[in-house]
Amino acid sequence: MNLYDRIPNNVNLAEDPRLQRALEKWLPDYLDWWREMGPAGFQEKDVYLRTAISVEPDGWAHYDYVKMPDYRWGIFLTPPEPDAKIGFGDNHGKPAYQEVPGEFRNPLRRIVVTQGDTEPASVEQQRRLGHTCPSLYDLRNLFQVNVEEGRHLWAMVYLLHGYFGRDGREEAEELLRRRSGDLDKPRILQAFNQPCDDWLNFYCFTMFTDRDGKYQLCALAESGFEPLARTCKFMLTEEAYHMFLGEAGVGRIVRRSAQLMKESRNGDARELGGVPLDIIQKYINFWYSYSLDLFGGEISSNSADFFAAGLKGRFKEQEQYSDHLAADGVFTLMVVEDGKLAPREVPLRNALNEILRHEYVKDCEKGLARWNKALNDAGLSERLYLPSPRFHRHVGEYAAHSFDLEGNLISQPEFESHQSDWLPSIEDREYVRSLMQPVTEIGKIANWIAPPTAGVKGKPFEFEYVRL
Repeated sequence: MNLYDRIPNNVNLAEDPRLQRALEKWLPDYLDWWREMGPAGFQEKDVYLRTAISVEPDGWAHYDYVKMPDYRWGIFLTPPEPDAKIGFGDNHGKPAYQEVPGEFRNPLRRIVVTQGDTEPASVEQQRRLGHTCPSLYDLRNLFQVNVEEGRHLWAMVYLLHGYFGRDGREEAEELLRRRSGDLDKPRILQAFNQPCDDWLNFYCFTMFTDRDGKYQLCALAESGFEPLARTCKFMLTEEAYHMFLGEAGVGRIVRRSAQLMKESRNGDARELGGVPLDIIQKYINFWYSYSLDLFGGEISSNSADFFAAGLKGRFKEQEQYSDHLAADGVFTLMVVEDGKLAPREVPLRNALNEILRHEYVKDCEKGLARWNKALNDAGLSERLYLPSPRFHRHVGEYAAHSFDLEGNLISQPEFESHQSDWLPSIEDREYVRSLMQPVTEIGKIANWIAPPTAGVKGKPFEFEYVRL
């Protein structure tokens, strides 16, 4: 098997023997990790998957049956821009970095490692979900997300091996040693240590947590370190499908719950084996709040330093902003002072995490609007909503305080007394798990979720997406 068959790429890997040897040495360790921590029980099954083969918009992916350990994880970067410039920060307008600038080596490595750590973590979180799939269509989509998260790990490992020398190689090895939820070696970010052990969790995770990934990748796609920017631009092509699955998946659960509520004499989806809207809301509250944490603190010297160095920009930095220095502005946010919420002005660069989070919130609200349209179309008055960004936070200005769903400051005992009303209780999780009975007959689907409106790549829903 030649190099391209082992590691598909458009980075001239064959012309860099040192990098080639390093990645070929890492590949067996990666496959060992995949067999241990990838989808449990399905490694030898043929799955109808798309595989990235180029960066051309009209033909970037190939669809066919493949066994997941044989998936061709590749390294693809969008084409370089002639005379690329740093688009923001103190070095705005200077030539883009083609190598790691020495003074920014540590923060840049931290950015790459943190992004890279999220990719295998989500595979680990979801490794047992296949055994409770609601349909072959959903099973295939789970595996598509898993193999693409694996490819995104390859994308970050390429940068570590290619640009950071020995410590980059060591970091790449550590990415395979940490484990989601492990007490001794957990993943770096807490959202990626939470259990994702049922399909409502999975679809909320891909709706909210993968959507954070979109905004982080968009900010990094603006980077003045051009290899990182080009890597992230192509990753966004795949990430869009993950978010679609999340929004559509929760929407399908909402649609089915609405149908069952209409059919039930008491208007209770639970009576007919569906997921009640109040449990869906609790899962939204849980995953949305943990995903908000992923942006970092509301007031952040790191965000200011990353921006100043030209390493991480704002969402659509070039499209949405005319001032790419952000040196003089201020941003007003609410903080807790003397036991009360009060406004505080902070330098704009120190508030860039919060500015990125605002963009994310607006995007999430669009998904909620579509779910609520389904409820309205079913003739129901109930509505789903996003809690306050201050609710249930573990990072930033609000982490040391308790808030209700509307963002009002409350005491810790008050929060604890309402916790089972606002977040999934053990009983809620056990009920959802009780619905998770596998449906693997072609064209059939579990009772608690509606079928999709379309299949994959022109295939019908009644297609053998996974050969069991």
